[in-house]
Amino acid sequence: MLVAAAVCPCPPLLVPEVAAGAAPELDTARAACTDALGVLAAARPDLLIVLGPADTGAPADRDTPDTRAYAEGARGSFRGFGVDVTVRLGQAGATEPEELPTSLAVAAWLLERTGWSDAPMEGLALREPISPERCTDIGRAVAARADRVAMLVMADASACRTLKAPGYLDPRAEPFDTEVARALSVADIAALKTLDRDLARELKASGRAAWQTLAGAGEEAGLTGSLLYEGAPYGVGYLVATWS
Repeated sequence: MLVAAAVCPCPPLLVPEVAAGAAPELDTARAACTDALGVLAAARPDLLIVLGPADTGAPADRDTPDTRAYAEGARGSFRGFGVDVTVRLGQAGATEPEELPTSLAVAAWLLERTGWSDAPMEGLALREPISPERCTDIGRAVAARADRVAMLVMADASACRTLKAPGYLDPRAEPFDTEVARALSVADIAALKTLDRDLARELKASGRAAWQTLAGAGEEAGLTGSLLYEGAPYGVGYLVATWS
């Protein structure tokens, strides 16, 4: 059963070496992420599932898996962003060398930064297109993995909040992000399940599938939500929340 969850944004800019001179702009978000991971540790889980979007690439077809699991010990790096920073998902050694997608690499950096050693972990990447119903089913399966499951959900909101945003300015972006923030703040599972997949795609909200997977995992948990951070630096919506 799901006993706790933390929702954090997953831009590589969270890593100070990637952000370079702009690093202080995300200090408040980093601090909120640290607090959120503290909530996970306090729940004393038997298993931590680290969830996030797969890296974008060629569109998936019917033969392309919509999820990919990563064993504890899988490695990632930020060399593609111009810095020689490598990370590892947890402590155990993976049997196969696996390159984490960016969202899970950011998660691994957060976990290393906070010295996580409270439970074994696994990574799970979600690849678009993936339906809300499929996300819900994945979440239910995740919650059934152990008696006490925690989730670290890496998810960005819209990328259309300003004229200089990656997706340019879209007036629908701020209301969309505000509703997601509200739903996360009160653990409103029904609202997360009914997020509009097409609208999320148009607003470049990469976290839609991850939020809906969390909703599936939390159906029977009766958890309470708390919003720790809400902002849109660089025109992208970033949210930090906890369920416990």
